Amino acid sequence: MEASSCLDVASFAEAYEMSDLLEEANDFVLKNFWEVSATSKFQDLPAEKLLDIIRCDGLCVPSELAVFRAVISWVEADPEERLGQAGILMTAVRFPLMTFREFREVRAINLRLECFGNKKVELYGSALKEFGFSLPNTQDQCRVRRPKDALILVGGDQLNPDVGQRIPSRELWFANSLRSGTGLVKEMEWRRLGEMPDKPKFRHGVAAMVGRLYVVGGCYFYAKDDVMKSTYSYDPVQDSWKRLADMQEFRSNFSVVVHEERLYAIGGDKEINTNVDSVETYNPDTDSWSFVQPLDQALSGHAVTVIDGGIFISGGFNCKYECLVSMYLYHPERGTTYLADMTHDRAQHCMEPMRGHLYVAGGVCNLRKFYTDQQACEVYNPVADSWTAFASLSVPHVGAASAVLEGKIYVLGGYCQDDYSESGLVHRFDPSTQRWENMGKLPGAVTDIRACLLRLPQNNPHQHKHVYVLPFCFK
Repeated sequence: MEASSCLDVASFAEAYEMSDLLEEANDFVLKNFWEVSATSKFQDLPAEKLLDIIRCDGLCVPSELAVFRAVISWVEADPEERLGQAGILMTAVRFPLMTFREFREVRAINLRLECFGNKKVELYGSALKEFGFSLPNTQDQCRVRRPKDALILVGGDQLNPDVGQRIPSRELWFANSLRSGTGLVKEMEWRRLGEMPDKPKFRHGVAAMVGRLYVVGGCYFYAKDDVMKSTYSYDPVQDSWKRLADMQEFRSNFSVVVHEERLYAIGGDKEINTNVDSVETYNPDTDSWSFVQPLDQALSGHAVTVIDGGIFISGGFNCKYECLVSMYLYHPERGTTYLADMTHDRAQHCMEPMRGHLYVAGGVCNLRKFYTDQQACEVYNPVADSWTAFASLSVPHVGAASAVLEGKIYVLGGYCQDDYSESGLVHRFDPSTQRWENMGKLPGAVTDIRACLLRLPQNNPHQHKHVYVLPFCFK
């Protein structure tokens, strides 16, 4: 589905009573409203349809000003017919969510519309009243987007400042509510999903495959013998865990990806400061791990993702624990193919696929003989085999988790290499604005965590447990 066709799909589905397709099309419109509002089909919407869309809590927009601009563009497409409907449409624009700077544009556009031919239009007075006297700190005044996929956080590590010790985590958290408040203030609502069996885990591998969550390897503490090779799966329908076959190799600080309905565990540290070049694959039909073609060199702290059927590996530490600029295409039978190097070296970073490209962010880099934070970000084009810079992170994210949810990249937690501080912040990159935005803080462990998307059943009991809720609006 695309922005240019989704409204036609919705009309078709409604006409032929195809409820599932209609739900998908309407959800796509809400999720991609900013892009949809720029299409010619949007200008042809009936007023009542437009009103239904912009009234919805789940409308996904960079700010409420985008909703106002969309209504104005719809009115100006046929002002003779539509000026009379502008007033009712404006009742669905949540003016209290605008900043003062944004609201100045409302005044400027109103001046343009105040007198059109013989029709007098006055929208500013009612908008000003709502902007000035409504309270923007109630849930009703926020846009609450509820994605179908939940963002799952697994394990991790954090410093307890009270006792000066690190505390590895067994906890799982999920977020499937994204709140937009005043201006660009956005927060995620986190809820506890449960705990992993056995020991806590950090620097582990996580992946979702055929509706199940897989948690593999990792460390449970910092001693030489604290690296694991265990594998567990979580079934969200049954809300239950299952112990699976162990990996052949002990691994931490490695990556797990899904390729052709198999898991691949790639590289990593088999013990503290000793990394490996081996790769092994898990077959769920036989519950077994087996070695496949190794990497060209030992790697740990690298990032791996799959796009267009290819397994891509960026950066990481080599056997001397130097940060790399490398980018590989890995095949389980043919091994490693070298691609264009990144502009910046990095390890313990994030890499996510989006719109046919690979986005790389965060991590550490080499500066002379010590590590420092890498905040520069870059994007890889597989067709051109080339890298381009995009907006740098505002704060360091070393050992962070990452995921792509509804066309936006989330970088979650990590630490600052320069002073080892742990902010626990979540940042989201929006390709439509080319900016990172602050999405609040994590609820639990913040460093060496892992994340993925998982579809949770609607009757999941955890969906309705508000164990931990972040504030979502400023007073």
